[in-house]
Amino acid sequence: MQAVHWVGGSGLYAPSRNHGPKWGPTTVLIAQELSALAECRPGINYLARKLKVSERTVQYHLDMLREAGLLVYRTKGTRVTGSIRQASVFERVIPLEFDEALGIRTVGEGVERRPTGIAEKGLKLIGKLAKKAARKVRRRRSRTPVSGRGRCTPMEGGTSASSPTGTSTSPSETKLASGSTSHPTRKKTTRGPQNLNKIGRRHQLGQELVTNVPWLQQASTPRISWIARHCADAGWTWREVQAAAEEHSPIDPAEARRPSGLLAHRIKGVHLLYAHPAGRRSMVTAWEDSRAQEHFRHAGYDQPAQPVAGRTADEAMAEIRAVLQQPAHAAECTEHEAGDLDITTLTRDEVLEHRAYAADPAYVRAMLVSLGDRDTRRLLTNKLVDQALVMSRTTPTLTPAF
Repeated sequence: MQAVHWVGGSGLYAPSRNHGPKWGPTTVLIAQELSALAECRPGINYLARKLKVSERTVQYHLDMLREAGLLVYRTKGTRVTGSIRQASVFERVIPLEFDEALGIRTVGEGVERRPTGIAEKGLKLIGKLAKKAARKVRRRRSRTPVSGRGRCTPMEGGTSASSPTGTSTSPSETKLASGSTSHPTRKKTTRGPQNLNKIGRRHQLGQELVTNVPWLQQASTPRISWIARHCADAGWTWREVQAAAEEHSPIDPAEARRPSGLLAHRIKGVHLLYAHPAGRRSMVTAWEDSRAQEHFRHAGYDQPAQPVAGRTADEAMAEIRAVLQQPAHAAECTEHEAGDLDITTLTRDEVLEHRAYAADPAYVRAMLVSLGDRDTRRLLTNKLVDQALVMSRTTPTLTPAF
């Protein structure tokens, strides 16, 4: 690089062509890129893309470096159609004129030449060239104006006397409220949803598990994301993770004291067991159709508790059927107990026994005659009395004669 700066500053190099670019910062920038390569075999398209110049410009400056004696071919590239193209290999060399101008003493020949000393007159110049070589050259930015028109200033002012805005007149007041505008329509953003990376997919699966699985709602989302990381990397859904965790036995949310540890124990190694999506679908289907899981999910809903009135009616009907099978015993009890009966002195067992006899309509009619309607209904309940009366009207053959 010291030799490159010396050639550019000495003015000794004269290009062989009259057209194309001249020696300048671009030439030094290309030489700087070549000096950074371990093996000097630069690609034309690589240098053009990195320096943001055309490929033809790169070729011009490489030719100038070769003409100046700073770059020589070691192997020339091939451009045979139909075969693999080989890049040219260069050697970075220092011209003899540089050594003679600075009084540098060398040993060896060609690319094997090495400096051994320098004359007193070249010390100052070699120091300046060393500073230039250490300084990185950067490509200058273009300073082309955004618009060729002159800027306008408020209050009908202009940047020059020839500007048409300097002599413009105010618009008519009738045009100020027209509602028209000259502003262009704002562009609509067409940006779609971003694709999640591996970490984002893990956190998404963890959030879905905490939100949708009942026994994981009290767990920490980052911890669940880390536990289910293998499933997230394999493309599992939260439903598949839940099915794998509850495959053998359901989990009651009230019994899941440490949900994260329970999940880690249940899904350990399942990403290897169900590595194929078809296997995961079969596993989810089997989990949803399992009788144990269905019973757990629908416990308390498939068989709702019967109301008290319904249970009383069922029990009364069962007692009626049992009493109707023994009409003689009911008639006998009616004859002995219907005559003198005080309902205030009866025990609970005796009251239940009388209500059991109420399955016989004849017994109920005898109690109505002996006790009256009010006390009979207090003893036997309105339901049993009304039911016996209805049966006595519809099935007269079941009523024994007294």
